[in-house]
Amino acid sequence: QVQLVESGGGLVQAGGSLRLSCAASGRTFSNYAMGWFRQAPGKEREFVASISSGGGTTYYADSVKGQCTISRDNAKNTVYLQMNSLKPEDTAVYYCAARPFGATTNLGTYAIWGQGTQVTVSS
Repeated sequence: QVQLVESGGGLVQAGGSLRLSCAASGRTFSNYAMGWFRQAPGKEREFVASISSGGGTTYYADSVKGQCTISRDNAKNTVYLQMNSLKPEDTAVYYCAARPFGATTNLGTYAIWGQGTQVTVSS
């Protein structure tokens, strides 16, 4: 089983960029599909992006297509979320999550979660 630790969040002005990282412990990281989710204040947690265990398949929420890129480096046990052209509505706690087998967009199918990293976009 892997454990996940997110980093890279912070305060950024609208139009700026951030790259989130999620480092996984354990030697089986390459067996897991990974996802990024976010939860804004007063809202439900929502899907952002996911990537298959080998990195060949990715999914994005419609709201972030063209704005975010998910990638992974299995040699470093790390998954990334590059976010560009950030808007105040992107403000949220961002979580990474892992599941065995294929990537999905359904947060309910992810069993392993990190603690989250705060992203705040000022206008």
